[in-house]
Amino acid sequence: MRKRHEFIEESRKQWSSEPAFVASMAAAAVGLGNLWRFPYMVGENGGGAFVVAYLLALIVVVLPIMILEVSAGRLSKGSTVQTYRQVNRFGVVYGWFVVLITMAITSYYLVITGWTLGYAVDAATDDLRVFGDFTAGYNSLWYFFAVTVLGAIILAKDVTAIELMSKILMPVLIIVMIGLVVFASRTPGWEQTKDFFFQVDWSRLADGKLWAFAFGQAFYTLAIGQGYLVTYGSFIPRQTHVPRACLIVAGTETSVALLAGWMIFPFVFSLGMEPTEGSQLAFVTMPRVFEDMVGGYWVGTLFFSLFFMAAFSSSLAGLKVMIAAVAEEFRLSNGKAVSLVTLVMLVLGTASALSFTPLEWNIAGEPVLDVIDRVAGGNVIIFSGVLGAAMFCWFIPPEKIRTVLGTESRWWEWRMYLVGRYLPLVMLLWIAVTYALNQMGITQA
Repeated sequence: MRKRHEFIEESRKQWSSEPAFVASMAAAAVGLGNLWRFPYMVGENGGGAFVVAYLLALIVVVLPIMILEVSAGRLSKGSTVQTYRQVNRFGVVYGWFVVLITMAITSYYLVITGWTLGYAVDAATDDLRVFGDFTAGYNSLWYFFAVTVLGAIILAKDVTAIELMSKILMPVLIIVMIGLVVFASRTPGWEQTKDFFFQVDWSRLADGKLWAFAFGQAFYTLAIGQGYLVTYGSFIPRQTHVPRACLIVAGTETSVALLAGWMIFPFVFSLGMEPTEGSQLAFVTMPRVFEDMVGGYWVGTLFFSLFFMAAFSSSLAGLKVMIAAVAEEFRLSNGKAVSLVTLVMLVLGTASALSFTPLEWNIAGEPVLDVIDRVAGGNVIIFSGVLGAAMFCWFIPPEKIRTVLGTESRWWEWRMYLVGRYLPLVMLLWIAVTYALNQMGITQA
C-alpha cells in the first residue's frame, strides 16, 4: 500500500487553479449529458413535468452527492479504485464496479462523439445530411475509431491538455447556444416550446417512472457514480472551495441543458416533428435548421464543431477515469495505461457503432447504443451514486471530509451526510411502497 501511494504522489499532477477545475469539470459533463441526452429525455417524458422532477432531484439530492464525491477524491488524491479502497475492504470491488460503468458509458459516448465530428466535417464541407443519410454507410464506425485514437493522443499529455481545451470551449459554446436560442425564439414553434416546458401536467409527478428517469438524468448530468468527480477531484489544488466550485459547475450544467432544450424544440415543432425522436433528436433536427437558415453554413459549422468539442471533453473524462485506475492499480506509466484503455474501448465501442450502420446491430429490435444508454445511463447510475455516497458517509468521519471542503461552514457537510446516509433507506421504502401499490392494483408498473 505504501509503495502504491508513493507511486500515485509521484505521477499525479493538479489543475492550475479553481477556475481551471470548474471549466474542466463543466466541460467534462456538459457535452453529451446536456446537449444530447437532456433534450431527448425531456421529449420522451412529457416536457415540463420532467423538468420539474429533474430540477428537484438535482437540487435536493444530487448536488450534495456531487460535493461529497469531489471531496472524497480530493481527500484520497487517487483514482476511483484507490479512493474507495480507503473507505473499507469492499471499497475495492465497488471502485472497479464504478470503472466498469464508466467503461460501458464511454464506449457509446465515443460513438456519439464520432457523430458530432462527422457532422462538423459535413458542415464545413457544406454537405450536412439528415441522420438517416449520415448513418447509411459506415460513418459511425470510422468516426468512432477516429475520436478514440484522438482521445488517446490528448490524454497522453495528462490533465494539462484537458484544462487548456476546456478554458476555450465553455465560454464560446455558451455564447453560440444563446445566439441559437435567440434565433429559435423567432420561429413558429417557440410558443409551443414555451407551453411544452412551462405548462406542467402535475398529475405526471405521481408517475414513479418519471422520477426514475429524472433522477437518472440528474445523476447523469453531474456525472454522479461514474468516477468522474472522484478522479477530477483528486487533481484539485489545495486552495479550492469545493462547494462553491461544484455550485458553479452544477449551475453551468443546468443552464446549458435548458438552453439546449430551448434551442432544439422550437425547430422540432416548427418542422412538424415529434419530440419523441429519441437519442438522435439533435442530429435529426439541427441539419434541417441550418439548411434553411441565412448564413446556415457558418453557423452550422461553428455549432457542430463546438458540439464535437463538448462531446469530446465528456469522452476524455470517461477515458481519464479508466486510465487513472489502470495506471495506479497496475503501476503502469501513463502511456501504457492510455494504450491499454484505448484498445479496450475500440473493442467495446464497435458494437454501439455498428448499431447505426447497414449491419444494424441491435438487442431485441433496439439499437445496441440505445440499450446501453438506457441501462447504464439510468438505474445503474442511480444505484452506483447512492451506494457510493452511503459508503462515504457511513465509513468516513465528517471531520475528515470537513478538512478538504475548503469552507468552515457546516451547512454542506450536514446536507451531504443527511443525503448520503439516509437516501438508500428512502429508496428502499419507495420501492416497497410502489410494489405494494402495484400489487393492489392502485397503480400500474
